[in-house]
Amino acid sequence: MNENGKKKREWVKTAAIIFLSVMLVLTFFSNTIMNYSLPEVATQYVESGTITAKIRGSGTVESGNPYNVEVTESRKVSQVAVKVGDQVEKDDVLMYLEDAESTELKEAKTQLDSLKAEYDRAIVAADTSSSIVNKVKNGNVTSTENKVAQIDAYNSRIDALENNIDAYNNRIAELDAELGKIGENVVDTSGEQQEVNNAQAELEKMTALVETSKGKLEAAQGVLESVNSAVKVAEESLAACQTAADEAQANYTAMLNRQNSLTEKAGQEGGLTDDEQTELDRLNGSEEGSVTAASKALADAQTALESANQAMANVSASIEADRANAMNAVNAAQVEYDNALTAEETWKAKLADAQRNLANKQASTPDNSYRDALNSEKADLTLNLNKANTEKADAEKALTDLLAGFTKEVDLSALLTKIRDQEDLVKELTEKSIGATITAPVAGTVTTLDIVAGESTTPGTPVAVLQPAGKGFSMSFSVTNEQAKRLSVGDVADLVNAWRYDDLKVTLANIKPDPTEPGQKKLLTFDVDGDVSAGQTLNVSVGQKSANYDLIVPNSAIREDNNGKFILIVESKPGPLNTRYIATRVDVEVLASDDTQSAISAALYGYEFVITTSTKPVEAGKQVRLAEGG
Repeated sequence: MNENGKKKREWVKTAAIIFLSVMLVLTFFSNTIMNYSLPEVATQYVESGTITAKIRGSGTVESGNPYNVEVTESRKVSQVAVKVGDQVEKDDVLMYLEDAESTELKEAKTQLDSLKAEYDRAIVAADTSSSIVNKVKNGNVTSTENKVAQIDAYNSRIDALENNIDAYNNRIAELDAELGKIGENVVDTSGEQQEVNNAQAELEKMTALVETSKGKLEAAQGVLESVNSAVKVAEESLAACQTAADEAQANYTAMLNRQNSLTEKAGQEGGLTDDEQTELDRLNGSEEGSVTAASKALADAQTALESANQAMANVSASIEADRANAMNAVNAAQVEYDNALTAEETWKAKLADAQRNLANKQASTPDNSYRDALNSEKADLTLNLNKANTEKADAEKALTDLLAGFTKEVDLSALLTKIRDQEDLVKELTEKSIGATITAPVAGTVTTLDIVAGESTTPGTPVAVLQPAGKGFSMSFSVTNEQAKRLSVGDVADLVNAWRYDDLKVTLANIKPDPTEPGQKKLLTFDVDGDVSAGQTLNVSVGQKSANYDLIVPNSAIREDNNGKFILIVESKPGPLNTRYIATRVDVEVLASDDTQSAISAALYGYEFVITTSTKPVEAGKQVRLAEGG
């Protein structure tokens, strides 16, 4: 029994040892397998050192601020007065232009004719009164202040009438309510009151119709006035030409008779006096005061008369139908207006009859003194209400007409201003069509000639390029946005292979987004002073000077999220079987950087291992595996 118990205990001991051994082996292999599934990271000591935040680049030297010589007209060049490399002063002639109308001058004349035609059409088509036309021509357009004052006066009048109308309606409503309270003892006058209301409504319609038809009549009369005015202008022009022709004929006849008389006397005994001979010579000549000149003046006057007759015929032919239509429109509008006035008077009489019938029936009611007083007041208020409504309609119509007149003034004035501006342009371009040249706008050197004799200029396209005297040179190249943050305007760049250049200074003048990659890069522009020429390539470095820092890490170690920039360091934690390595976040501020490393400010001692690269994404607080040798 004891032997069996001893054997049993030995077996349990052995089994336990085997179990623990197996568990130990399994745990070891489990940890090993898990370890190989972790991100493998490379690390490096945080150390002190020197940072030289220099940025290197190269660019081609360009001339500073070249001046493009441009023209505003299409003109043919007859001669080029300079050649590339010539030094010119301001206003020196660069090119001579042929004497001819430019395309712009022809277009300006066409535009002027179009504006004049538009002006004439606006006068007739808009039924514009002659008073408005004359005001615009004479420059007496109503000022803005006067326009505002007149509009405000009408609006104030309309507002006051609306207030009166509201007061009348409110009081009439009160009277109707009071009359309703005493209506039980009143003779029924609803029929008579309805007649009054109907007559009042029809009268208001007729009053409105009178105003409408009056407006139509005035508009038709305005059209007729415009037509007659055009005819009158043509007739006046014809009469003036006729008078001029008659005067020229009389003058010619008188001079011819005098010539004949003196000629005849010259053949007689005694001949002519010296004064008569001088007079005869003048008459026989071709200058002013001669028969020939008088004959020419007569011919010109007759030509002008023929043109005026033709113009009158054209006007008569084109406008006769317009005059007939305008006259018909006036007659029709007059008939409509007269009928409306007649209808208005008819309904005024009907309203008076209805009001009289209503008053008579109300008067027949016993003990009606209070009721009569109320009705009397109501009748007076109704008349005042009707009057106020009519006055309001008249004021609104007058305001509408006023605004229409102002609009016509503004439109015609704007057209007339365009015409005068266009006339000035035509005059200017006409004057420039003879003896025109292209001159140097600034003093400098001719670097480019883009046109030769016989070719035509194009507006907005340079015909030559000048390098202004005293202007320097520039160069530029692109860097990343991060690199640009290290630079400031005014930084002086160092020249690579500086021994090749004599007395050359390169200064950062501008930092702006690169047009090719505005979101990712910046374009650096440098001023270049010294012995340099356009087209030369310069290699430079620019940025902060070297400095010592306590904490320096590789650029690959710098990470960034929504909370800012940080690094991950490795912290070791002992375990029962092995040591675990945990990634720990440390927030940092980047003080300086170069192409490979950055100086930082952080809560570090300076001997920590910082994670530079990893085989998988690494998160703070997670376990990692160190790379061999790292």
